[in-house]
Amino acid sequence: MSAFLQEMFKVKAYKKKQGKICRMATAFAIFLLLSAGIYQLYYSYLDDKGVFGVYILPLLLLFLNAWFCYRTVNFPRFADFLIQVEAEMRKVSWPGKSELVRSSLVVIVVMFMFTVLLFGYDIALQSLFGWISSAMEYAAGKLGVF
Repeated sequence: MSAFLQEMFKVKAYKKKQGKICRMATAFAIFLLLSAGIYQLYYSYLDDKGVFGVYILPLLLLFLNAWFCYRTVNFPRFADFLIQVEAEMRKVSWPGKSELVRSSLVVIVVMFMFTVLLFGYDIALQSLFGWISSAMEYAAGKLGVF
């Protein structure tokens, strides 16, 4: 735990020339997520807490959020992972437009077929259970249970 805290208080970036895109995207995503939490905190609790709650604390939390995001993507183990992710993404062969359209069409058609199939199963099972319920009520009425 102490190594993590020491790393969080460093100013220097770890391997700053590598994995820039992946690190920026990750830091931005973390920043947005934590900023949404700060926004929710502000409007649910801090909205009427005076100057400190309205201005100082939210700005302080946003600054700490930005620092946390910067330091998280520069934490050596996590930064190495992000560098490797970006390197692997450069090796991916992305589909062309025609292949993308064909693949998307196949997915949409298959999803539609599954939807129709599940709808059919739902209707059939509702009918089956309705018949069973009616038969049980009829049998219970004949036997005088109810």
